[in-house]
Amino acid sequence: MWVPMLGLTALPHLGGLYGGFITRKEVKTWYPTLNKPSWRPPNAAFPIAWASLYTGMGYASYLVWNELGGFTNDAVVPLGLYALQLALNWAWTPIFFGAHKLKWALVEIVLLTGTVGATMVSWYPISRTATLLMAPYLAWLCLATSLNYCIWRDNPEKKD
Repeated sequence: MWVPMLGLTALPHLGGLYGGFITRKEVKTWYPTLNKPSWRPPNAAFPIAWASLYTGMGYASYLVWNELGGFTNDAVVPLGLYALQLALNWAWTPIFFGAHKLKWALVEIVLLTGTVGATMVSWYPISRTATLLMAPYLAWLCLATSLNYCIWRDNPEKKD
């Protein structure tokens, strides 16, 4: 059982590595030009937070997968919602940092936050521990959504 546990725990980090590749350049060039709220976390907090959150959500997905006996019919909704939120999570960085589309990134992160909430609701009857492991992620997404909103609001798109 070590291989599935390690694989599912590591899976979210794959998107995080890709996102880090995109963010690395933009956080030094484009991101400093944006108006940001004073309460935003320091840039150094983001990779630490995301490493912790990705590990927690990955292990939580393993708990659900294990409790349901793998990729069974009973796992379609709870793990399908998890897969959807993971895809949405991985898509945010290319939209925000890659394409510089602040409004679309806001729409996307609102959808992501709702999908994480739905994932947690679907997981609660299966594994309360897995659900609780997702709680810091949901809290961070609420902060990130607020930050995305303020950045969008305070940096209007220039008309061509």
